[in-house]
Amino acid sequence: MKVFLSGGSGFIAAHVLDILLEKGHTVVTSVRSEAKAQKIRDAHPEVSKDKLDFRVVEDIAQPGAFDDALKSTPDLDSVIHTASPFHFNVTDAKKDLIDPAVIGTTGILSAIKKYAPSVKRVVITSSFASIVNADKGNSWTEHTYTESDWNPITEEESTLNPSNAYRASKTFAERAAWEFLEKEKPNFTISTVNPPLVIGPIVHYLNDLEALNTSNQRTRNFLQGKWKNEIPDTGTFIWTDVRDLALSHVLASDPANEAAANKRFFVVTGYFSNREICEIIRKNFPEYQDKLPGKEVQGGDYPKEGVYKYDNTRVKSVLGVRFRSLEESVSDLVRSLKVVGA
Repeated sequence: MKVFLSGGSGFIAAHVLDILLEKGHTVVTSVRSEAKAQKIRDAHPEVSKDKLDFRVVEDIAQPGAFDDALKSTPDLDSVIHTASPFHFNVTDAKKDLIDPAVIGTTGILSAIKKYAPSVKRVVITSSFASIVNADKGNSWTEHTYTESDWNPITEEESTLNPSNAYRASKTFAERAAWEFLEKEKPNFTISTVNPPLVIGPIVHYLNDLEALNTSNQRTRNFLQGKWKNEIPDTGTFIWTDVRDLALSHVLASDPANEAAANKRFFVVTGYFSNREICEIIRKNFPEYQDKLPGKEVQGGDYPKEGVYKYDNTRVKSVLGVRFRSLEESVSDLVRSLKVVGA
């Protein structure tokens, strides 16, 4: 396959890129700067330009941002769109998070329809944030979340706090993708991938300890002794490994996999808590013992009332993904953080 990957230097996308190359596919990836492109090139010295090439897209929220990138990339089979804002440093929810996510998604879909007529499948990185009903809380124990659930958040609620703004950005962007499919009737089908918390090794050439994705910051905070006196609330109690998530994107991007067409995929491995992350580090990395909270330190457990249920049947049956354990995921993450100085 020839695949266009947006946001190729992101945490998830870097793993998607590795898997695509391992499987022998041709990849053209967009990055925000030539410097990012060079870092990726340097990390894959054995891969030639005809197998891995780059397009600079500085700001995905600009109208027509992807037009030139797609005009100059003929014969694509698939697009994997991972580029989206993910941070809580938001001063204006609509301008900083929601608009970039929605415009980035509809912009790339419009550009594909106009300039990449050979594309048959588009995979979009969405999130559990567009599935969850946050008002029901973590202990909605009678409910099982599946791909048919949608976050009911409104535009008005989206401006109340940064968490709402992030969840709204994911929800509105994904809804915009499905609306595009319905109204524009393009040549391609869509698959969305909806992970909860994403844990797992960083791609070291793109990361330092201060620029980690939000999910992996928890493990870094344990390693740096920031949570020695109290373990914070876990918040979201379901997770998946970044490599299993990346593989899900790649498998869904194959136009030959007709069962994946026009489907959402709730990629979730299982439950976890911050305390469990701590105990995995304690068991496998004794050198961090003096940084970790003692066993008597409070916090980071599951709620006493229990947690909602989830159903990941579709990911396993349609994509055939087999999930890694939390212990493997956290351990590999710690090893990767050590490489960059943790």
